[in-house]
Amino acid sequence: MTRTMRRLYFFSDDVVRRRTRKMLEEPKPVGIPEKEKVKVEPNNVRKVREGLLLSKAELARRAKISVLTIDRVEKGMACRMDTKRKIILSLGLKLSDRDKVFNKA
Repeated sequence: MTRTMRRLYFFSDDVVRRRTRKMLEEPKPVGIPEKEKVKVEPNNVRKVREGLLLSKAELARRAKISVLTIDRVEKGMACRMDTKRKIILSLGLKLSDRDKVFNKA
């Protein structure tokens, strides 16, 4: 065995030992931040949508936004003003009727 081969052999053996030692150690606890608090504002989007017999998919298609966005808005998560405007208009309401869908903040 040449010197270079011995060095490589011992080097690789050392790396394997270190990795094995790390695997056997218990994982160190990592500071996991608490979930960010999402602002929830109750609204009547679901009630109005169901009153018009519309599905989430159909409302999303009319408003030209995703179904996921409709779902989030119905759950009360915050959304952009433009999204609110699109939802109100796609429900066949006027912008002045926004308080019927989205409560005053």
